[in-house]
Amino acid sequence: MQQTISNQQYDEERALYGLRNAEVLGCTFAGPADGESVLKECRSVRVHQCTFSLRYPLWHAKDFLLSDSTMDEATRAPIWYTEQGTVRNCHINGIKCLRECADTLVEDSVILSPEFGWKCQGVHIRNCRIESEYLFFDSRDVEISNLQMKGKYSFQYMENLSIENSILDTKDAFWHSKNVTVTNTTLRGEYLGWFSEDLTLVGCHIVGTQPLCYCKGLRLIDCTMEDTDLSFEYSEVDARIKGHIVSVKNPRSGKICADSIGAIISEGAVIQTDCTIEVGTVHKRNILL
Repeated sequence: MQQTISNQQYDEERALYGLRNAEVLGCTFAGPADGESVLKECRSVRVHQCTFSLRYPLWHAKDFLLSDSTMDEATRAPIWYTEQGTVRNCHINGIKCLRECADTLVEDSVILSPEFGWKCQGVHIRNCRIESEYLFFDSRDVEISNLQMKGKYSFQYMENLSIENSILDTKDAFWHSKNVTVTNTTLRGEYLGWFSEDLTLVGCHIVGTQPLCYCKGLRLIDCTMEDTDLSFEYSEVDARIKGHIVSVKNPRSGKICADSIGAIISEGAVIQTDCTIEVGTVHKRNILL
């Protein structure tokens, strides 16, 4: 029989530790005892319309739903080492949210959390707004759609990542990532995609200086670029750009097609470069350094 706990306040250590097959409704986890790990090791628990202001509330949880709830700045590291979790319509403001978690759905939520999504596997993000200085790090098998993101060093060392219909306001992004596909997304930042492998951008708008350098297996399909100077340095690239590129510098190999390019810089390379560049509909030049 399912247990229901409603309209209670807890502040002691491990208040509902190991809770099984239960609903927790309208509860507050806060108070002078300042206890940690209030729902640690819970199983098959549904947490709805609750307020959290204590550290480490959902560690090692399995098969949980957290919905219509809030976690404030005091809720440090709120969700770690979990499996089969859903976070829906929540507002989370706790640092280091979501670490080493597997099979997690986060949807219709607002998250303000430095170091969000580290070392996770099987994460799905839908219809969310996330602010995180280090958004996702060394995670695998992640799918993202309709994300509004603001941060700095995002998606580093990621593998098997897909993003669609999103707006990413970042700095570095996708550094050392592998097998990433981004579709119909705005990417604003500096030094995007350096050292990535098999990064594919489809119908994206790319904004910022020195993008997409030192890449392997880089593909751009029907993308647009804005303020993108010194692009593609030492990259293996197959790019079809609609519109203008400010400048291209020493691409390593492959082919770049664009409507116009402000400058093609082919000097000072420290490695052999061999890339075909086409401007407009006329084949303009090969770079052989």
